[in-house]
Amino acid sequence: MGIETTRADRKVKEFRELPTDTNTSPNSRSKRSRRRQKKMLPVQKLFEICKEVFANGGTGIVPCSEDIERLKAVLDEMKPGDVGLAPEMPYFRTQLARRTPKIRYLHLYESDKFSMGIFCLPPSGVLPLHNHPGMTVFSKLLFGTMHIKSYDWVADAPDAPSNASADVNLSEITAPAARLAKVKVDSDITAPCNTSILYPADGGNMHCFTAVTACAVLDVLGPPYSDPDGRHCTYYLEFPFTNFAVDGVSVPEEDREGYAWLQEREKPEDLTVDGAPYKGPKIVEK
Repeated sequence: MGIETTRADRKVKEFRELPTDTNTSPNSRSKRSRRRQKKMLPVQKLFEICKEVFANGGTGIVPCSEDIERLKAVLDEMKPGDVGLAPEMPYFRTQLARRTPKIRYLHLYESDKFSMGIFCLPPSGVLPLHNHPGMTVFSKLLFGTMHIKSYDWVADAPDAPSNASADVNLSEITAPAARLAKVKVDSDITAPCNTSILYPADGGNMHCFTAVTACAVLDVLGPPYSDPDGRHCTYYLEFPFTNFAVDGVSVPEEDREGYAWLQEREKPEDLTVDGAPYKGPKIVEK
């Protein structure tokens, strides 16, 4: 962050020469802000909007609906070229020598309020099922086709051990408990498309990305992951609803594919996400 230093007398002169603005209403300030943002590069505009939207954010705090729409509108218009990306770049090439393709992450910005970054996935690249505790997350697919599967927890449903079944005594199982979750999204999306949003308690807080083709996803997290603040990433195994028989849990047969049992797991050993330098337009922190 650059800080300008000048002599006091020069500052006084500058202030005297500033035009007087007698209209200081919140509405007029908002209009001036919008005019300034129209002149900005898209990635700078995104940064400025994020600063405003997440200014008073924290764990579990969801921005107001107006701010969500403002940020979503900016992301909806973002294109690969706005962040210096193109499908022909090395990040997106098919990796025949690897069983699980390597994913690249381009870091744009992070503070204690929000983070911005881009996941670059080659064909068949997978970001396995994981959560975003206490966060509001905006994901914009910049190009390509991606399969998204996401879940929300079923409130008040009893837990089941991950290896439980109808003929197993649940009290004898010591494996981590599996929780019942409901499918929120299970479909392919293709760019250009609108931004997807997930919330701390709904909207598909646990999700998995699978690259059908090479693709890039611009993510905005508010607030970002933080182990000291209890916002650490948890990965999950998923099991069909019919794998377990748990007292007090029943779903009509025709709806069972819309539910699954999720069990916490360690980070998958075959998941490789390497950082790479962001080479798009620079973000200026004012």
